Amino acid sequence: MALQKKFRKLPVVLAVQLACVAAAVQAAENKAEQEIEKIAVVGNYTVNENIDTATGLGLSLFETPQSVSVITSQRIIDQGFSGIHEVISQTVGVSAKQLDTTRNTFSARGFDIDKYQIDGVPLAWSLAGDSGETITDVSIYERIEVVRGATGLLTGAGDPSASINLVRKHANAAEFKGYVNAGLGRWNNKFVTADLSTGLDSQGDVRVRLVAKKEMGDSFMEIPEDDKTVVYGVIDADLTNQTSISFGSSYQDNDPQGSTWGGLAAWFSDGTATNWDRSLTSAADWTYWASTNKNSFANLLHNFANGWQAKVSYNHTKNTADTQLLYLFGSPDKATGVGLSPWPYKSTGFSTQDSLDLQLKGDYQLAGRSHEFVLGMLNSDQEAETATFAPTSASTPVGNFYQWTGGSYPEPTFSATAALAVDLETEQDGYYAATRLSLTDELKLIAGGRLSTWKRTGVNYGQPENYGDDNVFVPYAGLMYQFSPHHNAYISQTEIFKPQNARIESGAYVDPLEGTNTELGLKSSFLDGAVQTAVAIFKIDQDNLAQPIGTFPREEGRPVETMYRAAQGVESRGFELELIGRLTESWNISAGYSQFKAEDAAGTEVNTDHPRKKLNLFTTYDFVNELEGLVIGGGISWEDQQYSGTAPKILRQDAYSLVSLMARYEVTPQLSVQLNVDNLFDETYYSQIGFFDQYGYGTPRNFTLGATYAF
Repeated sequence: MALQKKFRKLPVVLAVQLACVAAAVQAAENKAEQEIEKIAVVGNYTVNENIDTATGLGLSLFETPQSVSVITSQRIIDQGFSGIHEVISQTVGVSAKQLDTTRNTFSARGFDIDKYQIDGVPLAWSLAGDSGETITDVSIYERIEVVRGATGLLTGAGDPSASINLVRKHANAAEFKGYVNAGLGRWNNKFVTADLSTGLDSQGDVRVRLVAKKEMGDSFMEIPEDDKTVVYGVIDADLTNQTSISFGSSYQDNDPQGSTWGGLAAWFSDGTATNWDRSLTSAADWTYWASTNKNSFANLLHNFANGWQAKVSYNHTKNTADTQLLYLFGSPDKATGVGLSPWPYKSTGFSTQDSLDLQLKGDYQLAGRSHEFVLGMLNSDQEAETATFAPTSASTPVGNFYQWTGGSYPEPTFSATAALAVDLETEQDGYYAATRLSLTDELKLIAGGRLSTWKRTGVNYGQPENYGDDNVFVPYAGLMYQFSPHHNAYISQTEIFKPQNARIESGAYVDPLEGTNTELGLKSSFLDGAVQTAVAIFKIDQDNLAQPIGTFPREEGRPVETMYRAAQGVESRGFELELIGRLTESWNISAGYSQFKAEDAAGTEVNTDHPRKKLNLFTTYDFVNELEGLVIGGGISWEDQQYSGTAPKILRQDAYSLVSLMARYEVTPQLSVQLNVDNLFDETYYSQIGFFDQYGYGTPRNFTLGATYAF
């Protein structure tokens, strides 16, 4: 409680701290300019590369009129991240919820994130990542970019939350280099990773990179076990001085046992809240949720003599899911523990996506000034099928859940004949164009738009689906004013468009989500780009936002379906602060705070299970002199209180903090060892609340110890 009280003043405390650090950085920069020659510094937690994630114009973070956070490879190593969901949970203004052992959902600014990219090419994930997308391993990615706010210019239909771009590792080394990393952790966790690169010819024009990883372990829950295999290969080749090609493939196999489906019952039959042990699971020892993720790609890049650039990107993705699960639903009796009902489920399914992305960009002269322009198109086709196997006999009663172990519940017999339950096709076409006009040396205007078509047809567990929209125009505008070499102010606005797979009580679909997203911000750069700060104020207005109000009566053989209402006049407004980079040659820091308020026209809060306030802080210090070779670090992740449900059944998550520590020691120039401790004070918290009147617990105190040999 004392710790929670301290964090009630976090907005003010962090704002003051960021202002103090920024002032110190500015003073240090002024001193450095006086004493030494300017040198371009690349911080371990910052990037100087231009990005396409927001506008497609290839702008730096400093020049992009939206909030952008980048999790670099060094940050991934320092914090010991393994899955995408771990990275996202540590990103400024973004929260992650774990629905069960396989599925996660992400949100920002009060709304779910449903837009993803790989190397800037939009891709589709299955519902909540039920084919394992949200637990994809990050060992194959160089960095992860998160653009907050609406990103309809490049990604098309979607919520005004954020877009996540996964930037692959590429073969950049002409000589043989790489590393091998291995370690162990709590709950019998073991892992080994190899990352190798080399040139294939004497000039280094053709290069190859291979990444492989194996990870196995148990869980803090009684039954679940994980078994993950990752393989990735890429070839990058310079065909000429102007033309390069890249092609490769990645594969991840998840083969878990004891997988959960949903969580633990939140309420007893008398309406009082349950309080189960953290180690308890609703799974049985015969359950599994196996999945594979395959992605093949080819990129062609050509630089024309006039400085223009053309890029062609093709991606083929296939995700599979094979499940045998047990869902426990209902409210048990408080005294006897009896009252939960079982739903055994077995299925096999896949989703495939083929996408082609074409882009042309470059500079042009107008009115004596140089301006930038980008023109692009995307065609994407996704097919998804799921076949289910019905139980051949009545389900065994659950009995007293107080005595549940999962091992005592018998494995049911399923039919050998499958029935097609899901058969969906999703088509998306988009054509976009944008230009950045240099009105003056300091004032830049970005204007553009996207013409989008998004359609879904087919059958979903007996329910026909046929919705979408044709030729919806989504405009985008941003104005930036660089009033000093180190400070850039901006304002941007874009519209929102999203077809919704949500039904109201009558059975009709909720109309497409519509609205606008406006953002005002200031970006600053210090120490020649080694330290960057960002301040953003945003306002989102939208209509037809689907809000859950209960469930439809369950039909045999179909998942429980949520019933929605269409909220009108929904408004989310808030602000974000971020400071990231290398304050000194030894000191790296990443700090950010976000806060928002989201209500509909009647003043009713929406999406209340999304935290309104969130803090992320992580820092490392690399010692010199007597302790040379030692790096220590630590951080804290704090979320404000949140809740779900309606009176009297309101499930609340109080504000909580998770503290992490790390230490790395360089035994030799090639060999280092690293220890990471997460949730240092063993905080008990929920990983999700209210998903069909259930909840799950977050991971208790955890540690990993690993060694890395680089060559």
